[in-house]
This record gives sequence, structure tokens and C-alpha cells, in this order.
Amino acid sequence: MPWTPSSGPKRHTKKANTPKKRRQWSHVANAILAKSGNEGQAIREANAVVARHNKAKKLYKDTR
Repeated sequence: MPWTPSSGPKRHTKKANTPKKRRQWSHVANAILAKSGNEGQAIREANAVVARHNKAKKLYKDTR
């Protein structure tokens, strides 16, 4: 089941709270799903990418 930026992230993560992060989440999830065929793995990896992005952005803000 391919995800779109409007359908997937709302249900599977709250950290994808901007259009850019939702687009990133759906792109990563669809790529992993196509590669592995495992929906659980696709969701976990997409969540990890968005969480990493949030953490990096927070660290950058703290250094300014």
C-alpha cells in the first residue's frame, strides 16, 4: 500500500508535522516498502528519518 503525504504520516507518526516532513516520511516509507515489501519496517524507518531530522534541527537551533 503506497502512502501519500496526506495519508500515511498522520496515522503512523506525530513528528511529521509539516508538509515537508510528511512528504519526506511518505517518500522514505514507499522506498523501503518497494525494496523490502515489509510495511512494519517501512514505517519504522520513515519514523526514524523524521525523528533524526527533528533532532538535528533542534541541535542546530541550540547552537545559534
